Amino acid sequence: MINPLLFCQRFGLALLLTLALPLLAQANEPLPSWNDGPAKKSIIEFVQAVTDPSSKDFVKPAERIAVFDNDGTLWSEQPAYFELLFAFDEVKRTAAQHPEWKTTQPFKAVLENDHKALAASGMDGLLKIVGATHSGMTTEAFDDYAKTWFSQARHPKTGKPYTEMIFQPMLEMLDYLRSQNFKTYIVSGGDTGFMRAFAEKVYGIAPEQVIGTTFVTSYQFKDGKASIVRTPKVAHNDDGPGKPVSIDAVIGRRPILAFGNSDGDLQMLQWTAAGPGKRLMGLVHHTDAKREWAYDRQSNIGRLDKALDEANTRGWTVVDMASEWRRIYPFDPPATEQVQ
Repeated sequence: MINPLLFCQRFGLALLLTLALPLLAQANEPLPSWNDGPAKKSIIEFVQAVTDPSSKDFVKPAERIAVFDNDGTLWSEQPAYFELLFAFDEVKRTAAQHPEWKTTQPFKAVLENDHKALAASGMDGLLKIVGATHSGMTTEAFDDYAKTWFSQARHPKTGKPYTEMIFQPMLEMLDYLRSQNFKTYIVSGGDTGFMRAFAEKVYGIAPEQVIGTTFVTSYQFKDGKASIVRTPKVAHNDDGPGKPVSIDAVIGRRPILAFGNSDGDLQMLQWTAAGPGKRLMGLVHHTDAKREWAYDRQSNIGRLDKALDEANTRGWTVVDMASEWRRIYPFDPPATEQVQ
């Protein structure tokens, strides 16, 4: 005679395993928020090739360098670069200390939310705003201001903290690479100090692996206290051709993997592609107007034109966000089926 209790226990366990196995398989699968498309395939095949000791494409762990742009590659960049929105908020926060800003452009435009006048100020105006809000303080003070802003500011469209406007598929890619002994770096046009305020907590990328635009700094010893002071003068613009220059200077090794999303990343991808052996160059293509934004060649933010042409010509990996990503942000519900 069958023991009813034993039968139920065994049947229940079997049913539980039957239901759990697909979830366990998904949990162990690399890049679970990616569809089984060409981008995911190229990434996994590349990683497997360069990490297999028996492969002709094997790369020693010390040489497994992967570099990523930040804006538009690891997190969103619309309706404006997040660092620029930080700078606008800093102008408003510190306006009482600068009464002259009430009548001086482009600060007057920021204080009055005059978008037309702000646009008319052009790049020179934006550089003045960034210079005024990113300098004249110690590196520690700037780090505190940035962290305070990240804890309080919210994205105008989603209402989420900016540190949640990050791409879940790219977080998975960073984790996957690090599990295979890659060293991951950010190489961005953003200010190094601004990105260091959140990169380790959000991306798991240590401060020394964050490379960006830098301001001239000076050492100060005052009242028995040592500090580094940020000045308004830009030391290095880490955009376009500035990216491979800083990679060479800071890392000292040519990457074997590089990911960007705009023409500002083209030279970084070219520099990576120019090395010997197997390499992976990738672009995040913003094609999803429903879940994120759709823009490329005509955009004033994150323009993707020449880099897209070169990627198509040279067979680089282009990630079509709308068709290749099941999920955009960590706060999106997990997708268990492929996006059609």
